[in-house]
Amino acid sequence: MTAIRALRATPLDASLRRAFGIAGGAQEIARNVVLELELEDGTIGYGEAAPFPAFNGETQEATLAALEEAKRTVVGQREIVERCAIGAAQCALEMALRDARARQRGEPIFPHGDRQLRTDVTIPIGPLDECTADARAWMERGFTRLKVKIGGAGVEDALLRVLAVHRGAPNAELMLDGNAGMTAKDAIALVRQLASRGVTPILFEQPVAKEDLAGLAEVARTSGVLVAADESAASLADVERLAPLRPLVINIKPMKYGFDEAIAIHRFARANGLGLMIGGMVEGKMSMSASACFAAALGGFDYVDLDTPLFFASDPFEGGFAQRGEVIDLSPIRAGHGTTPRGSRTLTQ
Repeated sequence: MTAIRALRATPLDASLRRAFGIAGGAQEIARNVVLELELEDGTIGYGEAAPFPAFNGETQEATLAALEEAKRTVVGQREIVERCAIGAAQCALEMALRDARARQRGEPIFPHGDRQLRTDVTIPIGPLDECTADARAWMERGFTRLKVKIGGAGVEDALLRVLAVHRGAPNAELMLDGNAGMTAKDAIALVRQLASRGVTPILFEQPVAKEDLAGLAEVARTSGVLVAADESAASLADVERLAPLRPLVINIKPMKYGFDEAIAIHRFARANGLGLMIGGMVEGKMSMSASACFAAALGGFDYVDLDTPLFFASDPFEGGFAQRGEVIDLSPIRAGHGTTPRGSRTLTQ
């Protein structure tokens, strides 16, 4: 097995079509990082890091610094034998090495049985008329499951936001995402007020603060809506603490901890009766293609939230999965995650 010869990390600033707003703030430009990992035989693998300050405080600057520091541990090794970074930086390292190894073998980064996934699409926090228009437009493009960002501004604001989306897409399945911006009391009140208006979400993701496990349990127990953990599930240790709260869905985001830990979380969740969702930060086609292969290969994901490449004003990557409405088609991915930065050099030499 060939060793790692070099790591090269570069910033990627990609404008979004409109601000991607969540309870913790909005992002108008995806300030990501592309990592190029070169093996001794000349094979190149790529990884994408997508730090999202509004979600967990990670920044592009900190990610670049972490990847620079990781060179001391990784270069010259055949594998990443110890965890040498955190969050998005660790994900990019593991993605790039898995990509390179898979390209050597001539197979997808996670060889997948299923060729297609069905993703939702997000309605970010924004003006209510835009929420209605966006919902209508996405439905016209073939999306049947909409994820509505709420939280941070009280029950009345969240109610108006969800109803605005419902007006635009009355037949859509709705998922709510509080991004840790509500109290349990307010989240339950919201669900009840929606029910009185004939609107029943299929899932309520992270309604309460990440450390409020009692509140998460209360919403899961009394709201009548299935609850998912995201911010509260930032590691395998977190998920182990959440297991007694089932029925509960775990949003596995490799960008939070890397693919190795994502595999361990998937294994634990399946063994302990926890539901599964695959998601991400504000990621481009590169990391979303890797996550799509991961989800298709491991299976068991009832909720797929791999939509953020649709929000990029222009695609900074070539290749990857094909998108047809809500369908993610993995058939074009023959080796690795199938994507390269636009204008990159040949992947193998």
